[in-house]
Amino acid sequence: MRFKMGGGPCASCKLLRRRCSKDCIFAPYFPPDDPHKFAMVHKVFGASNVSKMLHDVPVHQRADAVSSLVYEANARIRDPVYGCVGAISYLQNEVSRLQTQLAVAEAEILMCIDQMQHQVQPETAPQPQSPQSDHDKSLLLASSHDVSLCDFQNCHSFAATSVSYHVMQDPLKRESVWY
Repeated sequence: MRFKMGGGPCASCKLLRRRCSKDCIFAPYFPPDDPHKFAMVHKVFGASNVSKMLHDVPVHQRADAVSSLVYEANARIRDPVYGCVGAISYLQNEVSRLQTQLAVAEAEILMCIDQMQHQVQPETAPQPQSPQSDHDKSLLLASSHDVSLCDFQNCHSFAATSVSYHVMQDPLKRESVWY
């Protein structure tokens, strides 16, 4: 099975300066028009190790294995100590931070709704309720922070003034994402 275009050597054989045989294990996954892909993988893992890995993987899974090797090599070149684990850790911390922000926002919304209901029915005294679920407990915890109460007319102005924009640096790309 040979997937070379133009009949020239694949990117790996070209980089390694060797003749590309018709049964070259690299040819289907490292085309000659993308030499940088193999160069990164070779720099991190070495051609011999990549060849051994590809021989150990079933043919139908080799494309996925090469994709993983390229991703890890790219991550290792950008962050030699942690590689893709650093990116994963960064993203897990982002998810945790955003979940906390969401819990605080949900608590603010519930407080606004509660305040609005009390303005409509001021003669009934509210009975404190204990939280029933873990979600209610997290909302109660989030609402215990110093958050000012607001009615619906003021909620939108509160939300507009409390929104902050962050720049997130993707650990594997050199571009910033605004959110």
